[in-house]
Amino acid sequence: MVYRYESDEDAFLEYPQPGSAPTELGAPTPPPAGPSPSRFPTPSLTPAEFTTPGVDEARAPAPAPPAPAPPAPTPGGPVPPREPIPVPQPAPPAPAPVPAATAQPTVPIPARPAARSGDRLEPARNRRADRRGGRVWQTLIGGAAVLLLLSLTGLAVAALLDERATTGPTSQPTPQPTETETSDDGRSDLDSRDTDQAALTVKEVFPGKQLVVASGKPAYRVLKTQANANCAVAATGEIADLLVRLGCNQVVRGTLRSPDGDHLLTAGLLNLTDVASAQRVRDRIRPLLDGRQGRFRGMAANEDSQAVEKAAARVGWQVRGHYVAYCVVTRADGERIPADDATAREIMYDLIELHLNRGVLDRRASAGTAGQPVDTPTENSAGQRGSGD
Repeated sequence: MVYRYESDEDAFLEYPQPGSAPTELGAPTPPPAGPSPSRFPTPSLTPAEFTTPGVDEARAPAPAPPAPAPPAPTPGGPVPPREPIPVPQPAPPAPAPVPAATAQPTVPIPARPAARSGDRLEPARNRRADRRGGRVWQTLIGGAAVLLLLSLTGLAVAALLDERATTGPTSQPTPQPTETETSDDGRSDLDSRDTDQAALTVKEVFPGKQLVVASGKPAYRVLKTQANANCAVAATGEIADLLVRLGCNQVVRGTLRSPDGDHLLTAGLLNLTDVASAQRVRDRIRPLLDGRQGRFRGMAANEDSQAVEKAAARVGWQVRGHYVAYCVVTRADGERIPADDATAREIMYDLIELHLNRGVLDRRASAGTAGQPVDTPTENSAGQRGSGD
């Protein structure tokens, strides 16, 4: 009896179909090509939907060569022993098929044509040509900028040389203004009547009925003002003769009452020829006052101010340019004024220094030519007797 080894794999062998060639006994049936059937249901997909050309052919195992057929038995002879039928080995499990929901149709990718050597060299040539063209433009623009700069520099140098030729050498000293010259800074030279030709006016010296000499100080009350071309009306004796002899041609004066009402005063400006004549008057006033050879006159405004004309007084004076500023101070009640009266000294400082010098003459100096030296305030003051003494 012949025993045949059967296994589970035999259940999957297909029976021969009608019309197919019979299988010889003992000939092994070749395993079907392709992956073994899966035990899980798979979606029915057409080969074009999940196959990739050239991939399935590589994965499929090569068919096993057919086994040699055994020799036919000889009639009446012994039966040769049958060799065991080789059991076909199960094929390796195939990879799980891609689900239909995620499977993508395979699109063939066209092959990239091989680049020719000429195609690779052409962009490089174009880039080199572009760089050469850029360098040429940069060279042209840079050259034009250099030429423009040189031309501007040449024009500037030519203009500078032309200016030097027209203005002359800078080493030549600039002529300085003299006493008779006029400069451009709007100041007036008060040293001479030639450079300060405008005559004084009452409105310039006493502009209103109230006189405030400085901010914060109480006002003086202006009682009377006068401008006169005869300087002798402002003095008596040798002092009047001295003024006329040295060329005084104008006096502008005013009579005022002090802020406290206890003092009367007459103050004014004497217009001399130049600074030298004004200084000579200043130097001669004290000897003449001390020798009782003359005095400054006060100017009465009304009956209440008669004391400034007749009573004993304190006198102060100062020179600025070709002007002599003076002030006569008396008591309003006509009493003799002491030499150490602080109020009288403050009144003289207010009228001579603050008002006439820093106020009137500073404004006049700012209206004409430059170069006016300002004399330091001089402490020229003295006492003089009254007209009845």
